[in-house]
Amino acid sequence: MERARFGLILCLVLLIASQEMVVQSEGRKCDSQSHHFKGKCFSDTNCASVCHGEGFTGGECRGFRQRCFCTRNC
Repeated sequence: MERARFGLILCLVLLIASQEMVVQSEGRKCDSQSHHFKGKCFSDTNCASVCHGEGFTGGECRGFRQRCFCTRNC
């Protein structure tokens, strides 16, 4: 009986430990210049907001010309 209880506790500890060690990795990100963002891009937040309206998951300002690029997972 003592041995069965020890085995059960060991299994529970291993189960809990394995759940905590799960690491999620991000996939590749695809990007495309925004079609609706007008003017120079100075705020990543504004860019991301416009990109959400275009169906993307985020956006960021990039480049010398300060363009808004929308991003999503490929």
